[in-house]
Amino acid sequence: MKSSDSVRVSTTLLINGEKRAVTFRNADVLLDVLRYQLGLTGAKPGCLNGDCGACTVNIDGAAQKSCLMLAVEAIGKEILTIEGLNAPIQGAFVDQFAFQCGYCTSGFIMNAHSLIETKKNPSDEEITAWLESNICRCTGYMEIEKAVKSVIHLPKGP
Repeated sequence: MKSSDSVRVSTTLLINGEKRAVTFRNADVLLDVLRYQLGLTGAKPGCLNGDCGACTVNIDGAAQKSCLMLAVEAIGKEILTIEGLNAPIQGAFVDQFAFQCGYCTSGFIMNAHSLIETKKNPSDEEITAWLESNICRCTGYMEIEKAVKSVIHLPKGP
């Protein structure tokens, strides 16, 4: 008798606007499928329990910690990773010196992108609260908040 963990699912996932064929176990998390099967290593394994946010991707436009989402839950959803993102927030992180070692940066950028796309004009308190779901151990959050604020009023892309 096989356990459900050994059952493999073969399907396609919509990642960065492209259908990608994948095969995974029911128990595999999205982070592992992205990194080890598809080579999309921008989402980083940090805590692996949802605390640090280094693995953040966007699912149907919302920030999601990919270490907490089963890959099977992503079927039929639109997945956006840092590799597929082309948004002003990326340049703002560079312009505002909003990173040091860079390990957490892609998770912060994906989370900030979701904030910018979701809230028209977030308050300082909303920005701070939104960014609290990600952890950086190398720098303060002031530059990250400046990066977010610098793109809030830019026109949205097509």
